[in-house]
Amino acid sequence: MSTATISGKVIDLFNRRIFPAELLIKDGFIATITETSSAPDRYILPGFIDAHIHIESSMLVPTAFAPMAVVHGTVATVSDPHEIANVCGIRGVQYMIDNSKRSPFKFFFGAPSCVPATGFETAGAALDSTAVEALLNNPDIWYLSEMMNYPGVLRLDPEIMAKITAARRAGKPVDGHAPGLRGKDAAAYAAAGITTDHECYTLEEAQEKVTLGIHILIREGSAAKNFDALHPLLAMHPDRVMFCSDDKHPDELMLHHINDIVKRSLRKGYNLFDVLRAASVNPVLHYHIPVGLLRINDPADFIVVDNLENLSVLQTWINGALVAEQGTSFLPAIEVEPVNNFEALQLEEGAFAVKCHTDAPHIRVIEAIEGQLVTNCLTLPAKVADSYLVSDTDRDILKLAVINRYTPVPTVAIGFIRSFALKYGSLASTVSHDCHNIVAVGVDDASLCAAVNALIACKGGIAVAQNITEVQVLPLPVAGLMSTENGHTVANAYTRIDQLAKCMGTTLHAPFMTLSFMALLVIPALKLSDKGLFDGSRFAFTNLEV
Repeated sequence: MSTATISGKVIDLFNRRIFPAELLIKDGFIATITETSSAPDRYILPGFIDAHIHIESSMLVPTAFAPMAVVHGTVATVSDPHEIANVCGIRGVQYMIDNSKRSPFKFFFGAPSCVPATGFETAGAALDSTAVEALLNNPDIWYLSEMMNYPGVLRLDPEIMAKITAARRAGKPVDGHAPGLRGKDAAAYAAAGITTDHECYTLEEAQEKVTLGIHILIREGSAAKNFDALHPLLAMHPDRVMFCSDDKHPDELMLHHINDIVKRSLRKGYNLFDVLRAASVNPVLHYHIPVGLLRINDPADFIVVDNLENLSVLQTWINGALVAEQGTSFLPAIEVEPVNNFEALQLEEGAFAVKCHTDAPHIRVIEAIEGQLVTNCLTLPAKVADSYLVSDTDRDILKLAVINRYTPVPTVAIGFIRSFALKYGSLASTVSHDCHNIVAVGVDDASLCAAVNALIACKGGIAVAQNITEVQVLPLPVAGLMSTENGHTVANAYTRIDQLAKCMGTTLHAPFMTLSFMALLVIPALKLSDKGLFDGSRFAFTNLEV
């Protein structure tokens, strides 16, 4: 029998008290919590939980993600393997589960509900209601992942409703995803069995959804950031709030995780117990996951911090084992084999050319918004050169391309976008939600082609092409989404390529993360898929030229 003891000031979130105590840990569980007259000047509290994250967006496999997260006090994630499922199907989901089991970190995966997310794009796989029900009957699957196809829910699409029914029959929660949905539509969405939403971008929307019985996840990811809008919920509805990152790039994960949201909440003056409840208790109770909450007979999952102002994580414990201390992870690096689905062959520069069909053309332009996944739809005069529509750097209107990665000879869908502000060159990525086709933005067709072909050559990754010869690539051989390297190696490589993109003119905080969402059709208003320009408010294709 393995035993350990640790002393400190215990934060009891259920009885809302702090007291000096000694914990006795036996075989990974808390055997006793003995109140003492004094204790070392440090605090013991439940570990943090990311209540909704796509591990794939960290560009790390689970066993490489875990060492990065534990140093920040994260002990578990509610993980949606939707990204790899869109590339590799059930084989991809099982890959994530199998890899995660090689780490003591607690990963809780869901059954992807929308693969593909819509019928207006090409994915690498499709999971129908039969496949989803089979996943939900797997004990390694804990919930039905975000139901992004809210129009399908509202029109009672039989396949969509069969997936929700299967989850409810299995006694597993259904995650939501309905940005901006209000009124009768929001009520109908909730009534279908939706229990969460991480896409609220106004406080009023979030409050309305809480009244409908929906739990709100306050999201701070690398691109989408809603804390500033939603933090009042911590005082208004502390039992209905959780924290999540949704999508977190490796450079930011190296710096912080859920601990950053906790610190920001405390700096704003919110009650300590309410904040920590959102960071740990609420996700455990909602998803019924076996993560300890610092009670007798709980798994010994907890963290030790220096004080309640800095909240610096001194130690992280999972199942009674010390997994990180003073910023150093004790989780070992694990060698992995990649899985992938990539068929596209090299393209010619001419594939990116777009013929102009009118004398004084106006075009629909996607306007990316810093810190948001929603976009605006602008109608602007186009720049024309030799009868072709081209980028206009003076007005920050750049060419956007999406290329189907799942067929050898794909066509290239073209749109235009504002907010990237590149002065030269191009960016490209196979991290392109949700189908993960190749997405690229650039100033000229030659550099667009160079960046895209660099990714085709390595079957996935992110790339910066300064011109046709100077191209930097971060390969992502696992489904074109994740590296086989350790977290620090990937974070440093990503930082270099991110800085290069910013040297080319972009002022976006996370240009590659922003780029990855420009093909996400389920988020309005205007996006681009491999099949064409898509109006998210009408849920239909639209023309480039007006």
